[in-house]
Amino acid sequence: MSRLPATTARLRVLHQSFSPCLLAGEVSAGSFQWTFRWAFDRGELSVEPSLGRALIHDALLRFLVKADYQLEPGGDYVFTVRAAF
Repeated sequence: MSRLPATTARLRVLHQSFSPCLLAGEVSAGSFQWTFRWAFDRGELSVEPSLGRALIHDALLRFLVKADYQLEPGGDYVFTVRAAF
């Protein structure tokens, strides 16, 4: 049986605001790096740049929803993406 591909993603929270319900930061996986903005009151996630965005968007959103109340500005976090980058 072959193992599923996996890549470790690293996330850093740079800004958090409860008014207007926004979390912003950086995420990297493999050789890719992105910035993100998550409007947690609406569940809207934007990821830039577009290069490789499809690889990280869903996994990042799942992580943000799951770890929501544990995330703090200046914090560094890791999660696993079920894909090879």
